[in-house]
Amino acid sequence: MNTAQAFLDFAVYLSLAMLTAAFVLTVVRVVLGPTLPDRVLALDTLVAAAIGYIAVIGVKTGYSLYLDIAIALGLVGFLATVAFARFILERGQSETDAPDADGANSSEEGGRP
Repeated sequence: MNTAQAFLDFAVYLSLAMLTAAFVLTVVRVVLGPTLPDRVLALDTLVAAAIGYIAVIGVKTGYSLYLDIAIALGLVGFLATVAFARFILERGQSETDAPDADGANSSEEGGRP
C-alpha cells in the first residue's frame, strides 16, 4: 500500500465519521423540532448526508454507478423539499384566512363585517 492509497483510506473513513455525526445530529433535530420548518430543513439535510454517504462509498469502491444514484437522490430530495415548502406555505395561508374568535376574518381590512 502506497502513501496515496493510505491517504485516500484515511480521507474516506474521516468523511464517513463526519457524515455519521451530521446524520445523528440531524435526526435529533428531526425528532425535537420544535417547528415544522425546522423538521423540513433537517430532512433536507438528511438527504444531503445520504448523498454524501453514497458518494464516499462510490469513491471507496470505484463504481461510478453510485454517483448516478447520488445525483438521482439529489433530484428527488429537492422535489421533496419543494413539496414540503408548498405544504407549509398553504398551511400558513389557511391559518391567516381563518375567522377570529369574534367571527371577523383577520385578512379583511375593516375587522368586523
